[in-house]
Amino acid sequence: MKKALLLSGGIDSICLAYDLKPDIAYTIDYGQTVAEREIYVSDFVCQKLGIQHKVIRVDCRNLGTGTLANSENLSISPSEEWWPFRNQLLITLASMQGIKDGISELYLASVKSDNFHKDGTEDFYKLSDKLVSFQEGKIRVLCPTLDFFSHELVNKFNVPLELLSIAHSCHISNIACGKCSGCIKQLKVRYEINLE
Repeated sequence: MKKALLLSGGIDSICLAYDLKPDIAYTIDYGQTVAEREIYVSDFVCQKLGIQHKVIRVDCRNLGTGTLANSENLSISPSEEWWPFRNQLLITLASMQGIKDGISELYLASVKSDNFHKDGTEDFYKLSDKLVSFQEGKIRVLCPTLDFFSHELVNKFNVPLELLSIAHSCHISNIACGKCSGCIKQLKVRYEINLE
């Protein structure tokens, strides 16, 4: 079974990469403002772990909203970084590349604190798995991290400091702003694992 992972360069996907050691990791530049740093961090992690790394580029910038798109949120947005149907898009793009690469499983790392987004819930991942595995290639979509908070993943998988310290979760800039919800989450995790 050939395993692939969606790797954004944030703490959660780094933790899963470290534990899973997939055959291949995909980082997707879909037009988000922080794509450059996500690609850099993901490439660093893959080199350290000996994972093949592919970057998928599809410019969907004009479809995005919120801080990740450097634009205003829609009134139905559950958070400032909300990008409509983002995880669905990422799963589709990764599966399109994955079928060419012969993968059988696609892993994502959403955690307990992501469940205020519909696409961060167990139901979303079950439905995504059902839809993608129904189609040609029968790729499974798996998210084994849903029952954990980020700091619990760090401790559970005993992720080395070298990988954690390079993680990038900022939604606004390729250099961490320290103020957006992604940066605040990363600072919280660092505090919870006594990294600071």
